[in-house]
Amino acid sequence: MTNVIFAGVGGQGVILASKILMQVAMNAGYDVKESEVHGMAQRGGSVDCNVRYGEKVYSPLIEKGTCDYLVVFEPLEATRKLEYLKPDGTLIVHTERVNPAPVQAGLAKYPDDIETWIAANITNRMVADFGPVLKAVGSQRALNIVMLGVLSNHLEFTPDQWIEAVKGTVKQNFVEMNVKAFTMGREFTIS
Repeated sequence: MTNVIFAGVGGQGVILASKILMQVAMNAGYDVKESEVHGMAQRGGSVDCNVRYGEKVYSPLIEKGTCDYLVVFEPLEATRKLEYLKPDGTLIVHTERVNPAPVQAGLAKYPDDIETWIAANITNRMVADFGPVLKAVGSQRALNIVMLGVLSNHLEFTPDQWIEAVKGTVKQNFVEMNVKAFTMGREFTIS
């Protein structure tokens, strides 16, 4: 059983990322279950998706401490989901901040020490600014696909299986850009 959580805010493509992973796993013959939470997502609120795949999956929900891969599109969302990551699980975080409504309204302060805490407490991690990759791809909206590319290095599926799922899931006029985003994410390294 492999457990993956995608977390971010509305508009970052969290749900699409989960749909592509589901398609890759189903195409490979796995049983797949997914659960998503997107309450105030259209207003920039939290969005998260649990994807579980394996020989037989009985529940779509990932229990605390059992997530193999936590893929987070915004740092504050990492703090909300870290309790789900298992001790030897892998955390992948995009460092660009998206201020939640209370911070935008001046009612709260965005925490300054998230990346420091992650570096001190999470062994298997990739914390990076994927902004330069997005610039090279030509779209800020491709973050979800770039991060799938990064995640793909940790999972058993081939690049061709991923690209097939991307092509079958995204709108036809965005296929080329998304394949480029996936490939650049897969090749991304921290210098």
